[in-house]
Amino acid sequence: MDYRFSLANERTFLAWIRTSLALVAGGVFAAKGLRFDHEVWRWFIAAPPIIAGAVVAVDARARWRRYEQAMLAQRPLPDARGITALGVGLGIYAIVALVVSVIEG
Repeated sequence: MDYRFSLANERTFLAWIRTSLALVAGGVFAAKGLRFDHEVWRWFIAAPPIIAGAVVAVDARARWRRYEQAMLAQRPLPDARGITALGVGLGIYAIVALVVSVIEG
């Protein structure tokens, strides 16, 4: 196996970890930095990115392993199944966060 593919796989893993950290940081900022009249709204906005960050971090490790094994066995790479869910989820979250900020604003 060409080491460049393994190193590219590792860089992709690290990109997913950065995404995970950004989600967690955004959730922590929402929990501590935004002002809402009700605590429920604060956690309604803060919890999803924190949870999503944890899920993305765990999935990043599993994805790295699946891709590494596929490359070593010279099989086609598995489908990237979580990317669509992450994109749609973040889009829905952005709309909900906007609506809540308008309601609370």
